[in-house]
Formats: sequence, structure tokens, C-alpha cells
Amino acid sequence: MNFNKINRKIHYWTSIIIIVPVLVIFCSGVLLQVKKHWSWVQPTEHQGTGTAPNLSFEEILAIVRGIPELGVSGWDDINRFDVRPGRGVVKVLLHNGWEAQIDLGTGLVLHTAYRRSDLIESIHDGSFFAGKWSKLGLFLPTGVGLLLLLTTGLGMWFPFSRKRKRRKTTPNKPMHRADKGSD
Repeated sequence: MNFNKINRKIHYWTSIIIIVPVLVIFCSGVLLQVKKHWSWVQPTEHQGTGTAPNLSFEEILAIVRGIPELGVSGWDDINRFDVRPGRGVVKVLLHNGWEAQIDLGTGLVLHTAYRRSDLIESIHDGSFFAGKWSKLGLFLPTGVGLLLLLTTGLGMWFPFSRKRKRRKTTPNKPMHRADKGSD
């Protein structure tokens, strides 16, 4: 079997095997690309008044506990803080997917909303489906498969471009009829 046939078979079967994970990666990647521009994915970041944190962690916890729709009872409900001193805001990200934005200067709640970007990111990297197994056992090989598709695709294109280039550089030679002798 020659190189071109093997290359095409590898390209064909690899694309069939990885199509579903590639579609998941592609669709979730598009959503992540627009997360700052679409508040459905990630809430719009608001501007606070302070430029340095005037609130302690305990004060921030008390503030988010006072927001009934968040359902915060203690530290176990909080995933992380995202402190933005330049914007004067601290984002309190909860395990249940909600986000509260609090003014660093006044302690006022600027905004609360459901945040989907973390969920979409876990879908994008595969950890949503079955943890490390799907991330390393399915999505990592899919990435390697995409690299293989790139390589085999270039392998299919390169000989074509070489032939095309050769055709352009080689002048067309007129076809001569063999002389059959004189009549």
C-alpha cells in the first residue's frame, strides 16, 4: 500500500472516531470565546467604588449570607473569591454556580447572577463527564487525534501543491507530429 492510501485511511478513520468529542470541544469553545460579551455565560463585571479591599473575609461571608437566593450558610458553600482591586469589586463564586459581586469600598451587593462559564469550561476540557478519566482518556486523545488530522491533511495537500507548482513552472511543450516522410 502506498503512502497516499495509508495517509487517507488514517485521516478518514481518525475523523470518524473523534467527531463527537470534537463537536463538544468546538461548541463549548465558542461559548467560552463570547463569555465576556454574553451575560448568559458569565455575568457582566460591575464597577465598585473602592480600590483596596476594606472588607474582611468574615464581612464578605456575612454579606453573601444575607442574600437569600444564594443559599449560603457557611464557608463550605463558597468556591472562591475573585478580587479585582482595579474595578473595586470582589466576585464571590459559589459551588452552586451563583456569583455575587460586592463593592470593595462600601460592601454593597452590586450584582448576583448564575454563572455558567465554569460549567462550560468543565464540559470543554472533559472533566464534566467522568472526571479525570474522560479528561485524560477521551479528550486528550481527541486533541492528539486533531494533531494527527492536521498532519495527515497536510500530507494529502502537500503532494497536490507540489504537482500544481511543477505544472506552473514547466512550460508547455508543443506536441510534434512525427514526420511520416515526404509524399
